[in-house]
Amino acid sequence: MTTFDTITDRLDQLAIEVPSWAYGNSGTRFKVFGTPGTPRSIEEKIADAAAVHRFTGLAPTVALHIPWDVVDDFGALRRYAEDLGVGLGTINSNTFQDDAYKLGSLTHADPKVRAMAVQHNLDCIDVMDATGSRDLKIWLADGSNYPGQADMRARQEWLAEGLAQIYAQLSGDQRLVLEYKFFEPAFYHTDVPDWGTSLVHCLELGERATVCLDTGHHAPGTNIEFIVAQLLRLGKLGSFDFNSRFYADDDLIVGAADPFQLYRILVEVVRGGGYGDGSEVALMLDQCHNIEKKIPGQIRSVLNVQEMLARALLLDTAALDAARTEGDVLGANQIFMDAFYTDVRRDLAGYREDRGLPADPMAAFAASGYQEQIEADRVGGAQAGWN
Repeated sequence: MTTFDTITDRLDQLAIEVPSWAYGNSGTRFKVFGTPGTPRSIEEKIADAAAVHRFTGLAPTVALHIPWDVVDDFGALRRYAEDLGVGLGTINSNTFQDDAYKLGSLTHADPKVRAMAVQHNLDCIDVMDATGSRDLKIWLADGSNYPGQADMRARQEWLAEGLAQIYAQLSGDQRLVLEYKFFEPAFYHTDVPDWGTSLVHCLELGERATVCLDTGHHAPGTNIEFIVAQLLRLGKLGSFDFNSRFYADDDLIVGAADPFQLYRILVEVVRGGGYGDGSEVALMLDQCHNIEKKIPGQIRSVLNVQEMLARALLLDTAALDAARTEGDVLGANQIFMDAFYTDVRRDLAGYREDRGLPADPMAAFAASGYQEQIEADRVGGAQAGWN
């Protein structure tokens, strides 16, 4: 039987990358709400991310989004982050907000627009060189809204050509991570709508091209843990964007909508070698905090991942394998559910205290005065947001 004391060394290996944009303002199509204390610069975003790591010990790196987080000197930004105790992680390119990309970017019918999109990604690789980042993450809004509007096959060829140009400029241990999204903003067809399309392109590109799995980017009822198992089996799962959804791509706090799904996913991550020593799978958040405060939202998120990972590590895999071998359907299900229903919150509180962290990071942050301080200090200027 697995006990909490036997999994603490493995829990120590948990690291979750937080996104810079989670600390800025965001919202629905109808309204983006401003909030007191919202960062006005990437430096203030990094400071808030560093606070999350300081209270949880779980978030040692920050993902950047270009051009949202452009600065004159990325080497200096890297040093600034390191002085605050965090590193700079994944670089996310953006080929969906320029007017030129109205009808597509890497899949646009105009070769000049495609070249513009490629060049933007090459510029992002330059940023990676300066920040020491390993991963370039590409998500495309490309697609069409009406039958006949676009040549779907030609767009796949253009996409392959553009990705190949970008991939050729990677160096060292740098990787290209291709994200997929079921729909939105294109509703008739999306150029990278699913894990299969992303996988096909990554296989064609080579070993340093992998799939990014955003947990919110699937049709209702999709068995996401099966996709995780398959991509890990093929060695092609590069990273996660953890979030939750109730209806579509809602970008809510991970584990908020369906904590059991998060547990099931993490069971497959552990089972498939996607966690711990030797794994190159990056665990990241991709969330927006529209009405809740940003920093507590990120703290709650990383704690949710930690709690469900602890339950996944408590799964008695030997007993589970035996039940499966014997064809004991209900016995196997009971073993699987027993780990999920194990309340690890008190154990995790003691675990944190043993490592010099607050037993309750949410309460510790609330009592720290940090939120009140940034709300008093960050007056004036332009609050950071999607643009």
